[in-house]
Amino acid sequence: MRLGATSSIASAITDQRDWLIEADEPLAGLQRRRGGTIPGIIAIPSLLEVVRKARETGLKLSRPIVTIAQGQDISAWVEVYPGDDGCQISVVNWDEAPSSHAKEDLSTHYQPVIERYLAGLIARIGASQEILSVQAYDAELEPLAEQMREAIGRRWTELMEFSDQDLPADDDWRQFDRIELDVEGSARSWMISLIPLQQGISQERAKPTGFDLLLLPSPSRFHDDEEEEIPPSFMPDNSQSYDSVIGREIGAVLRQPITRIIANAETIRTQMAGPLAHEYANYAADIASAGEHLLGLLDDLADLEIVESESFVTSPDRIDLADVARQASGILNMRAMGRGMIIHTPRSGDTMPAIGEFRRVLQILLNVVGNAIAYSPDGSEIWIKLTHKGRRAIIMVEDQGAGLSPDEQNRLFKKFERLGRKNDGGSGLGLYISRRLARAMAGDLTVESVKGEGARFILDLPAAG
Repeated sequence: MRLGATSSIASAITDQRDWLIEADEPLAGLQRRRGGTIPGIIAIPSLLEVVRKARETGLKLSRPIVTIAQGQDISAWVEVYPGDDGCQISVVNWDEAPSSHAKEDLSTHYQPVIERYLAGLIARIGASQEILSVQAYDAELEPLAEQMREAIGRRWTELMEFSDQDLPADDDWRQFDRIELDVEGSARSWMISLIPLQQGISQERAKPTGFDLLLLPSPSRFHDDEEEEIPPSFMPDNSQSYDSVIGREIGAVLRQPITRIIANAETIRTQMAGPLAHEYANYAADIASAGEHLLGLLDDLADLEIVESESFVTSPDRIDLADVARQASGILNMRAMGRGMIIHTPRSGDTMPAIGEFRRVLQILLNVVGNAIAYSPDGSEIWIKLTHKGRRAIIMVEDQGAGLSPDEQNRLFKKFERLGRKNDGGSGLGLYISRRLARAMAGDLTVESVKGEGARFILDLPAAG
């Protein structure tokens, strides 16, 4: 791959799995400060989003990224060039300043959040190491998950095949953390991550009340020969658990030609192939935008098929709504900055324990905060707030948009409802799907608004602890 003419202060290379394979400073240092490794999955959420989008669409993307690491606010401008085997990253601007947040090591703080998002399997384990529940997010781990479901109440170690080292003592759960193991039927090696569960505020207890067991793709090796094709992605996909015609069949057929249409339209729009009349460049931009809309619609229809399936269930877990809020803000902060907007998130020390499925709660927040960015004026502010009421944990997203009338509020969560909007690129499914997800987790998603005074979206879930 060949970088463009823009002056670069650092470069990096990723593979088909969105792992950072090589990186110059200061990007390599930021990856480590955020708890990541090289090679390893990109541990900077805003950069991961840009790389994944560039790889999936085949387009060169230039974006700002922002993050926090070890008490520093870090902002940079990156250019991502997709190729056949991954992406090349060029960093053309870098700025660090003391953070306005609490000065703590947020790489350690965010590591459990990142790992939950990347896990191929998550199991809830009791204090005596007995299996309580399990959910697979990678097709290769579904047979193991089924075995674990049939062994509820038994020790999880009885079902694992540990490789290259002796089985640790059962009386100390910490000895299992970061151990690699083989899983029958999987071409990959997996690594155990154990996240202790604590009751109350104190995190210094010698023995946890249980823990979450995560299986992560091992960064060190694969089982088969090096020539074997590396799986293109290990990101969890809940649609694998359901008979999804759109997600598995129609989407797979349509995604490739649509991405090629977008790529060709972007080539025309940017006049990379030569000068072009201004009006034709605008036509190409409209084509690319329509292609992006089609891809989004495919994703929404696949999600719709899943949430309306009779077999659809979520995987209840103990999560921290404050962490999910900060994660959602980190992913969408680039979009907000592009319009001069500020997203206010819970402070780094704030917590709000709740029961829900992490990736589904994150999906809801991304939709709600994304809508707030899309339908609020440039330069406005968005607040993500936490509260609780009785045994309910509540997270609210408030914006400074145009607000909603009572009639609009009644129609807002209906399927394909866009409230008369014609050209916003939305499908009218996001809030419908989000409410279905919230209710599947024994919660709800509602709205409070006054016309002309913005809106407040409220997600409530069962409280934990």
